[in-house]
Amino acid sequence: MKRKILLPTDFSKNAWRAIVYALELFKKDHCNFYILHAFSLQGYSIESLIAMEPGSEAYETAKLDAQNDLAKVSDMLAFKDYDNPKHHFEYLCTFGNVVEVIKNVVEEKDIDMIILGTKGKSASKTKLLGSVAIDVMEKVRNCPVLGVPETAQHHLPKEIVFPTSYKTHYKKRELQFLIDIAKTSDAAIRIIHMTTEDKLSDKQQSNKNLLEEYIQDIPHTYHILSHTNIPTATNCFVESRGSDMVAFINKKHIFFGSILTHPLVKEIGHDTKVPLLVMHDLRN
Repeated sequence: MKRKILLPTDFSKNAWRAIVYALELFKKDHCNFYILHAFSLQGYSIESLIAMEPGSEAYETAKLDAQNDLAKVSDMLAFKDYDNPKHHFEYLCTFGNVVEVIKNVVEEKDIDMIILGTKGKSASKTKLLGSVAIDVMEKVRNCPVLGVPETAQHHLPKEIVFPTSYKTHYKKRELQFLIDIAKTSDAAIRIIHMTTEDKLSDKQQSNKNLLEEYIQDIPHTYHILSHTNIPTATNCFVESRGSDMVAFINKKHIFFGSILTHPLVKEIGHDTKVPLLVMHDLRN
């Protein structure tokens, strides 16, 4: 069965590098890649946008510009002699708010995963994650999201860091893309547990046993970091080992918020070099 991968683009350098990363990550898999651009009309009032309809001069001009830019992406793939018979591309150009457009495409196309750049054209150079990337990771919760920094190395990950409190009852379908990426890349998973307690509770131990059951066929190790918070511990671990990716379960408004709103978040990704795989607690 083909994977369905959504690749949103704003035609920035980071968006292009995220596309290239996705093609490398899934080079062995049969995939349908949907390269999506959500266009809007700049400089118009809310009243004008409400009245804007297909057929109007401004709408059709913006749409044509977006379609031309998508054609350039196709040309860039051809120019770099990209020819993988396992990969098929479809180009989508849709008017609307980027997050809402992505939500709709995920639903309509039954998308398996979203891969996007963590910064767009207008993103601040002092922040790891742009506002669009954060919104997609927070609000699009029915498939995993992989955020790729502009400086990410385009090679398969060999070590994936998975921070956890063991307080989440894991489900295999929530972790499936982490498992698949690790197997495809022949990567090891490093589970790090931040704790202030001497031992796990019965519930935590049960959750750890369940995690072990799911990843037993993948090289993995367990690490305990005491008396520190998740962002700091993750940052230190990634930097000290030169890890290639960070993955975690996005437990809405709790775990996710503590990661992405923390001042140290830009250092978690090893100076913005490490892709961030956000999976979702499907019960939220």
